[in-house]
Amino acid sequence: MNYDQILQEIKEEVKIYNQMGAVGSSIPELTKVDPSKFGIHLVTIKGENYSIGDSNEKFSIQSISKVLSLSFAFTFLGERIWERIGVEPSGTPFNSLVQLEYEKGKPRNPFINPGALVIADMLITHTKNPKTEFLNFVRTLTNSDEIDFNLKVASSEKAFGFKNVALANLLKSYCNIENDVDEVLDFYFHQCAIEMTCNELANCFLFYAHEGKILHNNKFILNQSQVKRINSLMQTCGFYDESGEFTYKVGLPGKSGIGGGIVAIHPKKYSVATWSPRLNEKGNSVLGMKSLELLTTKTGMSIF
Repeated sequence: MNYDQILQEIKEEVKIYNQMGAVGSSIPELTKVDPSKFGIHLVTIKGENYSIGDSNEKFSIQSISKVLSLSFAFTFLGERIWERIGVEPSGTPFNSLVQLEYEKGKPRNPFINPGALVIADMLITHTKNPKTEFLNFVRTLTNSDEIDFNLKVASSEKAFGFKNVALANLLKSYCNIENDVDEVLDFYFHQCAIEMTCNELANCFLFYAHEGKILHNNKFILNQSQVKRINSLMQTCGFYDESGEFTYKVGLPGKSGIGGGIVAIHPKKYSVATWSPRLNEKGNSVLGMKSLELLTTKTGMSIF
């Protein structure tokens, strides 16, 4: 497969969508990013790397981090996670208070904000230094010590994260938060403020395409059953109430973030990350969504 040529074709074909969408405004620090940025990086399970555009510029991965925190929790909690979180698509906005109250404090899945807050609570309970240990886990996956939190973004999220504060307190009222609410929120805001390049992000997620095995050290982080479950959740819940659209048009498990990043994997073939800050009405990158649709169309490969 000539991925170099395919990525160049995608770069040219998505130019007509360059001005569509708008940078997310819910986190003021993210509005400072140049909206014209655009990059793609694809890495195969053989370790072959292909990229275009701004693929080596760091950006805030935001909700993409929820896949990583779930995976970290999975390494020591296993199936016990699902005692406190469901696995169904939400069909509602990622920060819905209404759905959480209707379902009596049990989040629909781990990729909506209340689900990620419960995962954060689990990590605080079961680790001595949650932020450090989580960051080290991500660095291990990426094979890079340069992965870090953007403290300005974390501070901006904390200052304007009123809806998340409400969600955390509602979870606490249903006894689905065990630790101090402020501590849980602090971890969550830092988790979302991790910065990566498309290159780093694609390589970080490669083990989901490689049956749980990290390519650079041949070690299994998760077993095949756990990877299958996480990939399934990315397929059905990775784009909130646009997950069906992504499945219909792209046909790969993936996860988006309001920083403009999207990462997707093709099991046993590759991992691919895109970044473009302009978002559609659902909070997903316009160019990212279109680029991945073109990728699976041009390669003729999806999981279906």
